[in-house]
Amino acid sequence: MKAAVLHERGGVPRYEDFPDPVAGDGEVVIEVLATAVENVDHAVADGTHYASDSMMPAFPAVPCFDGIGRLPDGRVVGFGNPRPPYGALAERTVVAEGHYGPIPDGIDPATATVLSTAITGMSMKTAAGLQPGETVLVQGATGVAGRLAVRIARLLGAGRVVASGRDDARLNALGADAVINTAVSDEELAEAYHREAYDVVVDFLWGRPTEVLLRSLIPAGFSFAKPTRLVQIGESAGAELTVPASALRTSGVEIYGAARGLDGGGMAEAYGQVVSWTREGALTYDLHEANLSDIETDWQRTDLHGRRLVVTMRGQ
Repeated sequence: MKAAVLHERGGVPRYEDFPDPVAGDGEVVIEVLATAVENVDHAVADGTHYASDSMMPAFPAVPCFDGIGRLPDGRVVGFGNPRPPYGALAERTVVAEGHYGPIPDGIDPATATVLSTAITGMSMKTAAGLQPGETVLVQGATGVAGRLAVRIARLLGAGRVVASGRDDARLNALGADAVINTAVSDEELAEAYHREAYDVVVDFLWGRPTEVLLRSLIPAGFSFAKPTRLVQIGESAGAELTVPASALRTSGVEIYGAARGLDGGGMAEAYGQVVSWTREGALTYDLHEANLSDIETDWQRTDLHGRRLVVTMRGQ
């Protein structure tokens, strides 16, 4: 079969022949239809992700670890956790029985690859309990997930949406009520954050911008501030930050992980809502569809500007 084959940690996958997967006991071979290439896939391939060694323990190997495919009985499913070295950037892959679920009718496989990204935006409700009329700050709003989060905030009834990022032109195209450019001095950034009062922060950045944000929320005097619920999702601006005690003691800040609230039916409810919006056309996705044969070029692209790279097998 044809596949995107990575020969070394930190390399670039090449379009090559690769052995066909053979299902073992409790496994099934899936015909791949579409695969989204995300930041986590690059991190695993580069060896900078904490799970790199377990997800890609030896080379050569095929990158990417979830996608949309067809079972031998013809059902179209979303799948995850292929058995190494078989990733999702190939004509076929192999997963354990049950490591897949049905894709709703009426949703194209390429679009289906990014439904999970939309689920991260739903964390403003599932983790932070967003209520209609509240103000949302999307930290890192110009990326794929951030752009979706801005749209989801509107659909969930946010009264005001503020978007932060490093590119004024892309920020201004989002349709947010206010924008904050994070590529300024700490003092300027803190001043910009001070102009708004946030109920919920959806944070794809972490690192320096979020550190400045947390410091900016410290009251000038002793008071009991209105709570700000921050949902930690990504770390594109840095994996660590320093949080002074005063940034939590009286600021009212509450910090949650994005997975909070997804158990006990929360995931099913969030997924169902995203699917409903997608079918209605209320939630749209910015995609760049590419052929598997062009993976060496597309893997290295830096000009997608908030569009998700989705590799499809239509032209193979």
